[in-house]
Amino acid sequence: MKFKVFFLGFFLWLSNNSFAVEKTTIRIGVQATGTLEWELRILQDNPQLQSADFELHLQPLATAEAGKIALQSGAVDMIVSDWVWVSSLRATGADFTFYPYSTTTGALMVADNSPIHSIANLKGKRLGIAGSELDKNWLLLQALGQKERLNLNESVEKIVGAPPLINEQIKQKRVDAVLTYWHFAARLEAQGYRQLIDGRGLLKGLGVTENVPSIGYVFRQSWAEKNQQAIISFFKASKQAKNSLCTSEQAWQKVLPLLHADDVLTRSKLRQRYCEGVVVEWGEKEQKAARQIYTLLRAVSNNRLTVQSENLQPGTFWAIE
Repeated sequence: MKFKVFFLGFFLWLSNNSFAVEKTTIRIGVQATGTLEWELRILQDNPQLQSADFELHLQPLATAEAGKIALQSGAVDMIVSDWVWVSSLRATGADFTFYPYSTTTGALMVADNSPIHSIANLKGKRLGIAGSELDKNWLLLQALGQKERLNLNESVEKIVGAPPLINEQIKQKRVDAVLTYWHFAARLEAQGYRQLIDGRGLLKGLGVTENVPSIGYVFRQSWAEKNQQAIISFFKASKQAKNSLCTSEQAWQKVLPLLHADDVLTRSKLRQRYCEGVVVEWGEKEQKAARQIYTLLRAVSNNRLTVQSENLQPGTFWAIE
């Protein structure tokens, strides 16, 4: 009898434990000023995550460059970055790859009463550029200028710096226009500044009609192949979290402390621009357009951005098997 009780107890323990799937740990680098933390906050609050086949370990990052270093050194498994950088790494033999996260890019902003109403009006003006002179939006703006027979690199006075500094420059009227990242542009919009053109508009002006993701999840292909199902589950959960931020007031309320914005107008504008970046389509048309963009960037940067890689490298975009 004791043997039967013992056997029954062991069988029940075995049923509850032996078939449990070991979770894949995803160490993801998160910038304090980025928006990835918004959907990860929603995702982590989801009770269904307890039964998922992955678990997240978030690693705070000070800057985008710190994230790249952390990824390359193996300190994290995944960050959010751009596909041009991924292609340049693959050209050196590295096996990093990209999966889309957002289509939202930067914007060219001016004061509401500014006399600047077109790219041609930038001639002779002071332009603040967020990031560096190899910022992709700045390169695309130059390409669009060239299409209109305008050499922006020579015809504007450039002030390059970090996005918060660039925003302050236009507020203090030290520059006439700023080309900055989308969430800094959204904050300016909420304060009455006018968007002249955004990254999507730049591409349309250059003949690219597809909505190409600008940034995405970047990770090693070899790591992804070993953990494919867990990574696919994470991407699905991440997309659901993003969609909930755009459709659910309850979800949106949870991330308000992460916005660092007290006024309703700024919060509303941040949400609008964030949700405009939801990736709807990602297939051969978008990837073909990405190759077109790559060629444009290579030409206008005189190979400085793309370095030794003449074409977008095979494997830059993760192909789910």
